[in-house]
Amino acid sequence: MAVAMAATLAACIPQGRTPAPRTAAPSGPTKLGPLLETSDGALVAPPRPTWDGGRIVRRTRDVAGTDYVVRSGDTLRGIGNRSGAGSEAIAAANNLPPPYTIHPGQRLVIPGGHYHSVAAGETGIAIARAYGVGWADMVALNGLQEPYILRIGQKLRLPGGAAVQTAAAGTYAGSAAVPAVSGERADMERRAAAFSLGIDDIVTGSQPALAEGRRAAPAVAKPPAAVQTAIAQPGAFDGHFLWPVRGRLLSSFGSNRDGRVNDGINIAAKSGTPVLAAGSGVVAYSGDEIGVFGGLVLIDHGGGWITAYGHLGRLDVVRGEKVAAGQPIGTVGQTGYVREPQLHFEIRQKRVPIDPAKKLPSA
Repeated sequence: MAVAMAATLAACIPQGRTPAPRTAAPSGPTKLGPLLETSDGALVAPPRPTWDGGRIVRRTRDVAGTDYVVRSGDTLRGIGNRSGAGSEAIAAANNLPPPYTIHPGQRLVIPGGHYHSVAAGETGIAIARAYGVGWADMVALNGLQEPYILRIGQKLRLPGGAAVQTAAAGTYAGSAAVPAVSGERADMERRAAAFSLGIDDIVTGSQPALAEGRRAAPAVAKPPAAVQTAIAQPGAFDGHFLWPVRGRLLSSFGSNRDGRVNDGINIAAKSGTPVLAAGSGVVAYSGDEIGVFGGLVLIDHGGGWITAYGHLGRLDVVRGEKVAAGQPIGTVGQTGYVREPQLHFEIRQKRVPIDPAKKLPSA
């Protein structure tokens, strides 16, 4: 019996909120290019993801590390705006929990470094690619939390080693950087090509930035096209899941005999078998940008619960679509790095993968 080659994630996350270093994707047969079924039954290529095709202008400011004593009337946002450091980065540096309350006389550390100013529509993934750094590193460095929606004008601290350009403003478009100084082109293209993408990156870094005070778009049933703006999270979720498909277990959760770590389970099923939403929620992603998984759908159930469905041969939902538990979202396929038709299924809670066997019905 052939064992699924893609039991592991490109990025697996251990217990805790900080993702582990990414492991290399296993080599093996690939069949990329799942098709999206439209409302009229046509099969088309999946839409481009929210982080692809936009232009990121690399706007950075060097901020010197210092201390600041809070004055009456100060807000963390105001301190961040005056210092040039992001309020989230200041909160993270001072271990301030939400709602980030400060009081007069309090001494705050202003973390020094390079800060990127977020523009309209930018996503975390695109920003990280533009500077050649890991988005998960930026999430941790800036203390970003749910719903991971950036705001226009927000200052994001860049990790050490970021490709910061100071001679002139550079731009980044698609998968290649286009700096104003031609000598930097090769380095930026190398960094962009080396950028790896995992499920956690999509969960935390695919929401386009919004203006201060603007609300994210609510999910709707059967939207005419994939939503390209920020999507509102669903309400509370009870944590009860259904089996997305029934079949023979190919690979279980956790460490396997070959030394790889599976962040979910892999279930063998016939190609074309409907894959069902394991719970109600909002489609956070539908596409094939993570090669190891081929066709992939991510559903946000609210309350930090996310489910992932990989190796799909057909996609029946789009980003921003509201789905019900048991609703078909695609079909079993052989896309990605696998040797036979199957479904890779994950359950994550607050970014941490958990064993689906502990949440799915026993019968």
